[in-house]
Amino acid sequence: MAINYDKIQREYDDHCVLIQKAATININETPDQKYKRIKSLEADFLKWWAYYFPHYATCESAPFHKKIADLLIFKFIIKLLNDAFRGSAKSVITVLGVPLFLALVKKEMWFMLLVGRNDEKATELLADVQAELTHNDRLKNDYGDQFKHGSWADGNFTTKDGVKFQAIGFGQDPRGLRNGEHRPDYIACDDIDTLKMCNNDRLIREGMDYITSSLWGCFDKGNERFVFNNNLIHKNSLQAKLIEQSEIANKAAKEQGLPRTFYHIKTPAVLDADFTPSWSAKYTAQYWREKRAATPYRAWMREYMCIPLVDGTIFNPEWMQYKKILPLHMYDSLCLYGDLSYKDKGDYKALVLVGKKGREFHIIDAFVRQTSRAVAATWLYDLYEKLQLQKYNVRYLIEGLFAQDEFVNDFDMEGDSRGYYIPVTADKGQKHNKFDRIESMAGFFERLNVFFNELLKNKQDIVNMIDQLLAFEKGSGANDDAPDALQSAISELNKATFIEKFEIRTTPRTTGKNRF
Repeated sequence: MAINYDKIQREYDDHCVLIQKAATININETPDQKYKRIKSLEADFLKWWAYYFPHYATCESAPFHKKIADLLIFKFIIKLLNDAFRGSAKSVITVLGVPLFLALVKKEMWFMLLVGRNDEKATELLADVQAELTHNDRLKNDYGDQFKHGSWADGNFTTKDGVKFQAIGFGQDPRGLRNGEHRPDYIACDDIDTLKMCNNDRLIREGMDYITSSLWGCFDKGNERFVFNNNLIHKNSLQAKLIEQSEIANKAAKEQGLPRTFYHIKTPAVLDADFTPSWSAKYTAQYWREKRAATPYRAWMREYMCIPLVDGTIFNPEWMQYKKILPLHMYDSLCLYGDLSYKDKGDYKALVLVGKKGREFHIIDAFVRQTSRAVAATWLYDLYEKLQLQKYNVRYLIEGLFAQDEFVNDFDMEGDSRGYYIPVTADKGQKHNKFDRIESMAGFFERLNVFFNELLKNKQDIVNMIDQLLAFEKGSGANDDAPDALQSAISELNKATFIEKFEIRTTPRTTGKNRF
């Protein structure tokens, strides 16, 4: 891949101007004040980072930044798998801040090897480091003019203190790289994984061999710091494979009484169902709610929650069909089933109205949202009135565990305001393993017997339901409220139609034949 030097040069120049404007110095500071200030900053990496890089540190750092930095600074031999959400500043902390701290303050890094997805990405990373050393007046004021020779355009440069920085594209041979007597002692891989690579087993195998052999083989005795920055985008990604390797290696080290060297730090954008941000100084819960609303479910889980979801593990996309639904009186049986959570918001509330006709199941309407029980109750009453469900024999069931006082109160309050009550009952029947139950429903989809209402094709609730079906997999961490409600509705419909359609066949004794 040819490197676009003109583009990188423009970005480099613009970034240098930004650095010069942001990293201003106090020209009236006395030598004693300067000495005390430097010592105070060097005692705390996050304070050091905030002072010398104000153009990056535009707000207070997060607790996970400190955790990551401390591991890299205080562990001499470490392989850190930095599995963090998009926008977490994982690159600038581990590719810029920590390496310069180790080089300028700790004097523990002499050769940093930057590995980008390709040559151009690697060169861009190197240009950012050089820009700080050449144009950051705060760094130059306190640590001297560090830049000596070389250029990001050549793929490497060296400081006056003798620290070398070099960039290569992923897959490029690093064998034989040296900085005098020093071999690479800090190797950073940044955003290497791509979905295209993850879908190719051969590329993943080759990538793992490159990391574990070529890159890790660069280290010499002493400092061996390795960091792999990538949000977990796929279960067949390099990050996923490295996490598997870390679990094996750490277990073996524990059994043999050896020091732990692998650390997997997983940092999702939000910490709970209320969208509490993991980086509260930069993001708000409302920001993430709006981001979630505008982001497809699987992309949200992959890019911001560090949970890779793969379409079609159990339910395939081609099984998601639409058709025109029948008049309600033509269905053999109708069931509205709800799977609701105790939490008032954050968790999904799922209600689904399904009709069965012969072998087919029609999803007439659905409610799949992260909202309160009161909103779910309002939707149900609105649907009842819109479809005039009082005319039809519909079973209304709510998951027994959740159909208790809290939800019933919300439901009854809605009924109070309308002057009537929908006959909802709790499904208190014993249920077996949720995964097995939902997986058993896949057969109906595979036979192409399940259809969504074509009039609701672009409705967000239906989109959410399909997203949850496609993402459903044991241990995936994906929400499964909608698949659970749908499976329960289909199960109830099968019970009802079995009883209604089953005909007892008898053999008259007068035939004189024993049919057994």
